[in-house]
Amino acid sequence: MFIELNSANRQAGWIEVICGSMFSGKTEELIRRLRRAQIANQSVQIFKPAVDTRYSEEKIVSHDKNSISSTPVVTSHNILDLAEGVEVIGIDEAQFFDLGIIDVARQLCNRGARVIAAGLDMDFRGDPFGPMPDLLARAEFVTKVHAICQCCGSLANYSFRLEASDSQVLLGEKDSYEPRCRKCFFEGKKS
Repeated sequence: MFIELNSANRQAGWIEVICGSMFSGKTEELIRRLRRAQIANQSVQIFKPAVDTRYSEEKIVSHDKNSISSTPVVTSHNILDLAEGVEVIGIDEAQFFDLGIIDVARQLCNRGARVIAAGLDMDFRGDPFGPMPDLLARAEFVTKVHAICQCCGSLANYSFRLEASDSQVLLGEKDSYEPRCRKCFFEGKKS
């Protein structure tokens, strides 16, 4: 669904995507941007997938325990009604949302909102994760953040799963994942 905006009252909206591996600071950067919008007295609404209850059910929380209040939603389309008239919309763990999040982000920015989505760009196999490739392609601004490889200390952009599971979605922290560089990631997959 495309919303036609009158050019006389058109306010520019856009999509920003923050992506990277586990422990790269995606949520920390999302929180930083949202807090700056709040300081500027912009209306801000933050969403997260209801399935992500690792640190809190109603907050997005970075691995450094920095947090900000959010609204958990079951499907991406819940965001459209809840964000009516909001200037800045934050979306954490975007990779866990259904593919409808792509159209939701587009509709929100067509309404004039600034949409900031953060999420893993690749899953534990090193493959593109959920709706993230489409969000990245449609974003006006993309920030790729990196962690530090737990094996060699290089820049890491892969999330290496430590637990034996073939499920694409496995919520976890440092006990389940570690950031790795390309070389250490693929060497680890061989063993």
